[in-house]
Amino acid sequence: MNNILDMDGKVALVTGAGQGVGEQIARDFAALGATVIVNDYFAERAKAVAGAITQGGGRAFAVQADVTDAKGVQDMFAGARREAGPVDILVNNAGNYGAAPSGDIRKPFWEHTRDAWNSTIEVNLYGVIHCASACIPDMIERKRGRIITIISDAGRVGEPGMEVYSGAKAGAAGFTRAVARSLGRHQITANCVAISATATPFSEKALYADPERLKKMMERYVIRRPGQPSDVSNLVMFLASDASSWITGQTYPVNGGFSFSM
Repeated sequence: MNNILDMDGKVALVTGAGQGVGEQIARDFAALGATVIVNDYFAERAKAVAGAITQGGGRAFAVQADVTDAKGVQDMFAGARREAGPVDILVNNAGNYGAAPSGDIRKPFWEHTRDAWNSTIEVNLYGVIHCASACIPDMIERKRGRIITIISDAGRVGEPGMEVYSGAKAGAAGFTRAVARSLGRHQITANCVAISATATPFSEKALYADPERLKKMMERYVIRRPGQPSDVSNLVMFLASDASSWITGQTYPVNGGFSFSM
């Protein structure tokens, strides 16, 4: 039986792929045969991941770009087209919790400045819009494409202390559903993957350093462990593959049972 997740000949661009979930997604695409455009805000992170993929026998190119910069995003996709060809698969993974000068990302939004709100909205919503708008024309012309956006369960159920972040992620999901309706006739699908507590360099430092806090947090999960980047990437690979060609406009939680979905 042929591998239904075969990505040979496909070009995948993953934003925020310099570490954590994005890095795992980039590595898995390469392992399945795709050419991967590794994007990150920090050039050295993108280069490190692309270099590791290349050393392992895969095909990857690093590109630094800020997803909040519409012109920079257009330039990124133009460069990807020159290096590898038009993008077949876009994974909107780049995200942040916003600028929290106090260091407390859990403070309610009314205790932060407008700059903190803007930072959250620009990356988690406008970044998704910028990247989608840059790749869609090529996808329409070629009558194929996958757009996958990593959101958060905070965008599905809301999370106290993360109000603006929850709103931005919910906005990205709504945008994705509308894109799915607009582009289905062109054989382009658009879906979201909603994640919850997942072990990444950021979360392990900011959230999981205290064993007691982690234990209490995990009491809210049916499967009482933090998610791993591979848990997320496994579903992304399926949604990016030809096996998912009749699935669009959906949001799939990968969350250890933090919340359920019909």
